[in-house]
Amino acid sequence: MLLDEIGLSLTDKQLEDFDRYAHMLVSYNKNVNLTALTSPDEIAEKHFIDSLLPFLHFEINQGASVIDVGTGAGFPSVPLKIVREDLEITLLDSLLKRVRFLELLCCTMDIKATCIHGRAEELARKKEYRELYDIATARAVANLPALCEFCLPFVKVGGYFLALKGSQGTDEAKAAYTAIKTLGGKLEEVYEYSLPCGDKRTLVVVKKISQTPPKYPRNKAAMTKRPL
Repeated sequence: MLLDEIGLSLTDKQLEDFDRYAHMLVSYNKNVNLTALTSPDEIAEKHFIDSLLPFLHFEINQGASVIDVGTGAGFPSVPLKIVREDLEITLLDSLLKRVRFLELLCCTMDIKATCIHGRAEELARKKEYRELYDIATARAVANLPALCEFCLPFVKVGGYFLALKGSQGTDEAKAAYTAIKTLGGKLEEVYEYSLPCGDKRTLVVVKKISQTPPKYPRNKAAMTKRPL
């Protein structure tokens, strides 16, 4: 399996879990649009490996709480949970149909995770979610300045926001300097790497060094009209 190529030592059970995940994804995708990728190799490389490779560059502490913002069909957090059962995972998505899939996936595969239906810009203003998590992740959700506004309010001071970006991630990180600083973050590292197929990827690591001002996140219209 392609997962063997990335330097992770996976158990037979973990490999079986990924195979089961792929089958459920393809089956559910017939009724609900979750992914444009349906072949086993495409799913393995451009969903599973794409979700796991960044964490060869950044090691998440044992037992850390992770919120995956705009998780879609569970990327990167569900693959991460399969290889790191110790993590406390929260899956957040704005589309109820995707959340229903995630609930079924977690129930069927006995994955312990919290699935939440809602908009990040609304939930991050609520006390029960704001600055609660050690890590926030996001993969292919929005441009980085907006993504910082969606995600950094969830992260506690001392925690991290990890943005999984494509080949333009380094340029996006430079463009997000003001947003990162305004929201209480500090750009700590940018890692550039490639999938086995050669596609370029970037991991942007932002450390939360101070509390996010109460006015953020703004609503989506304000973010679009006046980007940070």
